[in-house]
Amino acid sequence: MRNIDFVGKRRIFIAISAVLVLAFVIISFTKGFDVGVEYSGGTELTFSINEKMSSSEIRDNLAKVKPDYVSAKIVELKSPAEKQDRHFYQVVVKDSLPTTEEKETFIGSLQTAFDGKDLQKEGLNDVSGAAAVELKSFAWYAVILVIISLLLYITLRFKFAFAAGAILALTHDILITLGCYSLFNIEMNAAALASLLTLAGYGLNDTVVIFDRIRENSKKYRGMPIDQIVNKSMNEMFTRTIITALTTFIVVFTMLVWGGKAIAPFAFGMTIGTAVSAYSTIYIASAVVIAVGKKKKA
Repeated sequence: MRNIDFVGKRRIFIAISAVLVLAFVIISFTKGFDVGVEYSGGTELTFSINEKMSSSEIRDNLAKVKPDYVSAKIVELKSPAEKQDRHFYQVVVKDSLPTTEEKETFIGSLQTAFDGKDLQKEGLNDVSGAAAVELKSFAWYAVILVIISLLLYITLRFKFAFAAGAILALTHDILITLGCYSLFNIEMNAAALASLLTLAGYGLNDTVVIFDRIRENSKKYRGMPIDQIVNKSMNEMFTRTIITALTTFIVVFTMLVWGGKAIAPFAFGMTIGTAVSAYSTIYIASAVVIAVGKKKKA
């Protein structure tokens, strides 16, 4: 059986993690996030035209409708197989259009501005400012509830030392993943939130498997130092952890590359999170267990 010294190198990797977390937190606060219409409010329109246009050309036409629209978010989409002769775009403006009449007026104005381009509405999503605030609040409630539930679950199943390790590893994973959303300007929407909550469950599952082996070995090798028990347990579960992470990574990375824009925020979070979670399970969660274990014995 392999005998990799995970525990001996834990301080180096903890220091690396601390630097990464600090860097990504700074990036998140300074650069901010590309918040989706669900949480910022506004109108998201998907339309198609009969010829390709650059973002600046589309922006100029939007400004004809309303000068403020010059700051609209514009994304070029992949045309579906049945409409390869048309070019698809998505624009997000800050104005909310709650009534059918306002929506029809907006579309009509765009069709006039894009004269000769045969603009056709393919989809429209409108979220008022009040609804966006409410959705954002519910998103935070969901994250907080998940973290509290995980803390209680691990504490009841194992010990508080294990719960602290699991939550610290989870926080590490989410902060780095959030920082990557900000760094690469990936839209933070409902799909992104779903990926963070999924990542919490995924990371916990992997951590629990190793914690379970640590608990078994603690009973089996009574008297053995906690750091040796943890290192032995991680070596026994290393292959399983890597295979699980690799197979999951391949699936979510495939979704990210070929899944399209709608699923990209979810796939991106899971792609980053899967890799980071495998690392934190080995070097973050276990390090906390060792630190608390040694402190209790002292």
